[in-house]
Amino acid sequence: MSTHETSRRDFIRVSAIAGGGLLLGLHVPSRSRLTRAIESLGERSERFAPNAWLRIGDDGIVTVIVDRSEMGQGVDTALPMLIAEELDADWSRVRVEHAPVDPVYANRLFGMQATGGSTSVRSSWQHFREAGAAAREMLVAAAATQWAVDPSTCSTAKGVVRHEGSGRSSTYGELASRAAALPVPKTPRLKSPNDFRLIGSRAKRLDVPAKVTGTAIYGIDVVRPGMFVAVVARPPAFGAKLDAFDASRAMTMPGVRHIIPIASGVAVVANGYWAATKARRALQATWDPRPDEQLSSASIAARMRDAAQTAGAVVRHEGEGRTALDRAARRIDAEYVVPFLAHATMEPMNCVADVRADRCEIWAPTQYQEGCRTVAAQLTNLPPSAITVHTTYLGGGFGRRFESDFVSDAVEISKRVGAPVKVIFSREDDIQHDFYRTAAYNKLSAGLDADGWPVAWTNTVVSASTFQRAMPGMVKNGVDEDCVEGAANLPYAIPNIDVALVLQDLGVPVGFWRSVGNSQNAFVTECFVDELAAATGKDPVEFRRRLLANKPRHLGVLDLAAEKAGWGRPLPKGHYRGVAVHSSFDSFVAEVAEISIERGAVRVHRVVAAVDCGQVVNPSIVEAQIEGAIVYGLTAALMGEITIERGGVKQSNFHDYRMLRMSEMPKVETYIVPSTEAPTGVGEPGTPPIAPAVANAVRAATGVPVRSLPIKLASITQAGGPRKS
Repeated sequence: MSTHETSRRDFIRVSAIAGGGLLLGLHVPSRSRLTRAIESLGERSERFAPNAWLRIGDDGIVTVIVDRSEMGQGVDTALPMLIAEELDADWSRVRVEHAPVDPVYANRLFGMQATGGSTSVRSSWQHFREAGAAAREMLVAAAATQWAVDPSTCSTAKGVVRHEGSGRSSTYGELASRAAALPVPKTPRLKSPNDFRLIGSRAKRLDVPAKVTGTAIYGIDVVRPGMFVAVVARPPAFGAKLDAFDASRAMTMPGVRHIIPIASGVAVVANGYWAATKARRALQATWDPRPDEQLSSASIAARMRDAAQTAGAVVRHEGEGRTALDRAARRIDAEYVVPFLAHATMEPMNCVADVRADRCEIWAPTQYQEGCRTVAAQLTNLPPSAITVHTTYLGGGFGRRFESDFVSDAVEISKRVGAPVKVIFSREDDIQHDFYRTAAYNKLSAGLDADGWPVAWTNTVVSASTFQRAMPGMVKNGVDEDCVEGAANLPYAIPNIDVALVLQDLGVPVGFWRSVGNSQNAFVTECFVDELAAATGKDPVEFRRRLLANKPRHLGVLDLAAEKAGWGRPLPKGHYRGVAVHSSFDSFVAEVAEISIERGAVRVHRVVAAVDCGQVVNPSIVEAQIEGAIVYGLTAALMGEITIERGGVKQSNFHDYRMLRMSEMPKVETYIVPSTEAPTGVGEPGTPPIAPAVANAVRAATGVPVRSLPIKLASITQAGGPRKS
């Protein structure tokens, strides 16, 4: 057996260790490093700050330094809960600040300061708890010393240390100065899960009050003294370059200050957004198109189909692989196609930069603080120490804000005009100049035995690679693991499996999209599994149960979702169910979708989701993330499609790149499997199963498998037509 086993996470961890980085150090940084991190936050050194993630003031306020970006996924609550649990803090007195750029704040699964891969809680589970536990031990030691008692006779709760024998007590604020003089414990004792008071509870989110009252600052809200606003005229085709521009008319328009060429196009700088936008419309620019200006969705599809005929790089080979197909009693072949997808965050891309001779400040809704600083250093020739990155709230990220193009625009323009500049993408800019979820083509074959059980499975995946563009070192022997996640790790007990990957440059910039390769590969594999079950008249859930008999966590979520959805029980007339189960980001999710076909369209009425994500920090956050992931994936399944014409994107706004509306939203029920395992990912795992669950319900309704997205009912019903209820 030969398998491609090194994961992206393992590769980054090994690289970080080999480079002598953060992962080799102690959980608690050195005092000098800690002091630098605190000073960069503008805090006084006499505050009680036993580590880089926690401060307690004389007023008893506990400030948690969150080193991940808050983009709605709840890290401003979940991560402080880890510290507050071990600290025994009063939750009502916990506050949050976002971390500056510093190596101590690197994601311990990535080896860089970034937010993605559903890693925030699982990467912080250990050291955030240790940070709280160390502070608690120091506070107890301070109180015990003051009272001349044994620390073991003291207890803590809600920000207070008590000595049971004498009845004395002191708040954390009262003990802060004394505790600050004590040594930091190297191996603080952590609580047993049986003693958790906060972890596992539905603690109120700390970011909600500011968001409800409008005081939360997103990137697009940032205002600096003397700031200009800029928009950029960008090329209409991928790879096109600026040939010439005429700004004479645009420069006469009210509020316009500068019009300058930059790396990404022509920047129009004005006193405000609308002045800049109107001037951009008056700007006359010509572009030098690439030789393949005629790049189109049709030409890309043909290229992928041709590429699938080649051998590709072997990703997984078990048993006899493809040769076992020849001996199978029955063979089923299929081709699956998915389109490019935009991220379409509700807050379009934006960034504020203020570049001076000796420093640069950036205010950005970013998922990649370290990347922001690197880009700014390259553009300004300033040392990284002279660059400050302020992380704002993010109005959605989904992987789009892992890129730094909006940051480089702001830095370059600010440097050129010598003033703070806010760059804003219009919705059209955002949709037509994204880094898209790749289109992909899958060529599958399966062999069934005489009883209808699969004995062979082959899959050739054709896809573009984000890592080839962003981090080429991550592509080894022709394999980008993101392209095959969800395909290479097929969980079903099939004795002969072959999975191959053919990487293709499709001429369209691609990037990380919520759940990355799982988003398309779960659709492909779970729909093909349903095809195999249907071909031999087997119930889709029972078919999966047998093939997952040795996968208890897959089986656990499948059984729970099926039970709660009432699988096997009668449905209202005209309603149908579909199921899918998938593992991604170390979590396991099964979803059952209930649909009907109304007036020529698919209507999703109900989605039942079961999730096993290990120890749950806050059930409300888990439920919200599963619901949000379903909204995101369902939107893509029913209507998401970026099409290419003449080398550029045809869609431009929400009228032709639709989002799911509230009236179209199904009822979502989320059930969490109790677990004592370490926490795993939550932000993305709910997205992959929804498209195949809905598609499989449509297959149940029409008798015709859905092999492409978005689900286009007209072509499906022409092939088979809805079944009678």
